[in-house]
Amino acid sequence: MKRLKYILLFIILCSLGIVPAKAQVNTDQVLRIGQNSLYLEDYVLSIQYFNQVIAAKPYLAQPYFFRAIAKLSLDDYRGAEEDASLAIEKNPFITNAYEVRGVARQNLGRHREAIADYERALEQLPENRGILFNKALAEEEIEDYDAAEKSFATLLRVYPRFDNGYIGRAKLRLATGDTIAALDDINRALEINKNATNAYVMRADIAISSSKDFANALADMDEAIKLQPQFAGFFINRAFLRYNLDDYFGAMADYDYAIQLEPLNTAALFNRGLLRAEVHDNNKAIEDFSKVIGLDPNNYHALYNRALLYKDIADYPNSVSDLDKVIEAFPDFSGAYFVRSESLRLMGETAKAERDYRKSLALSRQPVTDSHDNEGDKQPSEKPETQEDVANRFTSLLTIANNAQVKEEYNTAGIKGRVQDQNVIIEIEPYFTPSYYVTTTEIKEIPYYIKEIDDINATRMLRFVVMVTNHEPQLNDEEAIARHFNSIEYYNSYIATHTPRAIDYFGRAMDYYTLRNYQAAIADLNKAVELAPDFTLAYFLRANARLRNTNLSSIGENNSTDDSRLRMHTAKIVNAETMADIDKTIELSPRMPFAYYNKGNLLVANGDLTSAISAYTKAIELKPEFGEAYYNRGYLYLQLGNREAGIADLSKAGELGIVPSYNLLKRMTR
Repeated sequence: MKRLKYILLFIILCSLGIVPAKAQVNTDQVLRIGQNSLYLEDYVLSIQYFNQVIAAKPYLAQPYFFRAIAKLSLDDYRGAEEDASLAIEKNPFITNAYEVRGVARQNLGRHREAIADYERALEQLPENRGILFNKALAEEEIEDYDAAEKSFATLLRVYPRFDNGYIGRAKLRLATGDTIAALDDINRALEINKNATNAYVMRADIAISSSKDFANALADMDEAIKLQPQFAGFFINRAFLRYNLDDYFGAMADYDYAIQLEPLNTAALFNRGLLRAEVHDNNKAIEDFSKVIGLDPNNYHALYNRALLYKDIADYPNSVSDLDKVIEAFPDFSGAYFVRSESLRLMGETAKAERDYRKSLALSRQPVTDSHDNEGDKQPSEKPETQEDVANRFTSLLTIANNAQVKEEYNTAGIKGRVQDQNVIIEIEPYFTPSYYVTTTEIKEIPYYIKEIDDINATRMLRFVVMVTNHEPQLNDEEAIARHFNSIEYYNSYIATHTPRAIDYFGRAMDYYTLRNYQAAIADLNKAVELAPDFTLAYFLRANARLRNTNLSSIGENNSTDDSRLRMHTAKIVNAETMADIDKTIELSPRMPFAYYNKGNLLVANGDLTSAISAYTKAIELKPEFGEAYYNRGYLYLQLGNREAGIADLSKAGELGIVPSYNLLKRMTR
C-alpha cells in the first residue's frame, strides 16, 4: 500500500503539471544501472533500463549489445540476434557482439551463419575459449567433422584442462563412431572435474548402447543425479536402468519423483502408466495415460495402451474409440485390429469384430507404415518395421535422448533471473479494467495511461483515483475495505438527497466492483449510461463486471442437464451483452487500445482466434508498446501454427516486460 501512495501522488502531481510528463534521461547513469542489473542476473529488469537508453539515444550501439546479452540469457534467441545485429550495424568493432549473435544463431539452428560470426570474432580474439568451443560445436552440427576436430584440437592445446572441451570432443567422436576415443575424452574430463555431470550421462549412454551394461550405467546416473537432483530427465533414464535390473520399486520411485519435479512430463507419465499396467493397477495406469493424452492428443502409444486397459476393465466402447484413432494413424498395424476385434466381440458387434479379425490376420505378416510423423520414432531411411516391432514400440519404456546436451558457452552460470525456467501456466494475459488499485513491480511501477481515466480523475468528482490494470491486487487491508463501504454509504446518502448524476452512480459502481459485488455494480452502471449515454468508462467497466459476475455465478452450481443448458443460455446472453459494451466503448473512444485488447480476449473465449488477432493488432497499432497485446497475439499465432510470427511477438512482449513470454519462448525453441 505504501508504494501505491507514491504512485497516486505521482499521478496527481503529473495531472497538475508539477512533475514533467517526460523527464530527461541521464543515459550514462541508466546504462550503468542496466549493466549492474545484468551483472546481478536481473535480466528482465535490465532490459527495461536498456529500453530507456535506446528510446533516448537510438544511435548508441552499447544498449543494443547489452540488451542482446540479457535476451540471450532469457533464451530469447530471435530477439538477441536482432539486437546484436543492430549493435554491429551501429558499431562493427564490438567484437563480442559477433559472439553473442553467433550463440543466438546457433540456438536457432543456423549453424553456418553462427560459424561466420565466430570466425569474425576470432580475428580479434584468436584464443577465446568460448568462441573456439562454440565454433567446434557448430561445425559438428553441420557434420563438418574435420573442421570440428581441428577446432577442438586448437581449443584443447590452448586450454588443456578445459573439461567441457573434452566432453564436446567426445560427442564429436561418438558421432563419427569412435567409441574408444570418446570414452578416453570422457574419462579425461572426469579426471579434471569430478563434477562434470554430462560426462557421467554420456558414459552411461555408451555403457547401454555398446554392451547393455546397465549396472555401470546406473552407477554413472547415480552420480549425475547427485550433481543435478532437480532434473527430471535423469530420473526417467535411471528408472529405465532400474527396470532393466529388475528393480521395479526403484523404477516406480524415480518416475514418481520425476513427475513431482515436472507434473506435465509426458515421458514420465507414460512410463509410470506402463509400470502400473504391468502390475495390473489398471485404473491408475489409465489415469496416467489419460494425462498424457490430455497433454498430447495425438500420442498414439498412450492411446493404444489405454485401449488395452479399457478392454481389461470391460470398458469396451472407450477401448474401441482409442483404437479407432490408432488405426487411422497406423492403418497397417495388425495388433490394433486384433484388440479392437476383441472389444467389438465382447460388445456383441460380431460382424464388425469378424471384419477386424480377418484384417488383423491379413496384415500380420506385412510391414507397417504410418500416416503420421510419430515423434521421430522411425526415420525414412530405416527398413520397414514388422508387426512385432511396432507392437513392441507401442509398449516400450521411453527414455530422454537429450540428457547430455553440450551447451554453447555464454550464459551466466547462475539461475537467478532465468524466468524462462519457472513453471508457469500458459494462458493469455487477462482483461484490463478500471480499478482503484494496481499491482506494481520493479518492471512496471507506473500504471498505463488512458485519456478517459485521466479526464475523469481531473474532474475530482470521484472519491478515489482511478487507474487501469489487468492484475488487480487482493484487497486484504481492512482499513481500505472499510473506506469503500463508507464510500458506498456516502453515495447512498448523496443520491437519496440530490438529483442523481451519472458520475455518482459510476463512483458507487467502482466501490461495489472493488468489493466484488458485481451485480450491484452492473445496476449502478446501467443507471449511469441511462443518464449519460456517451459515458465511455461506464461501458468499459460494465463489460468487466458482466464477465466477473458470470464467472462467480457459475461456481458451485448443480451439474444436471437442465442446469447446464440454462447456464449455456445465460452465458450466451452475457457474452452478447459484454461484446455490445466493448463495441460501444470502441464506438465512443475509437483510439482506446485497451478496448480492442479486451475485445480480443472475449473473441478468444468465443473461439474466434482469427478475429482476436485482428483486435490485438489494432490495439498494437494504437499503442505500439503494448506488451500484453503482443503476448496474447503471439500466443494465438502459435496456436494457429504460425511459429515465426508467434516467436517474434513473444520476443517483443518479453522486451516490454511481459515475463511469461520467456517461458513460452523457451518451450517453443528448445
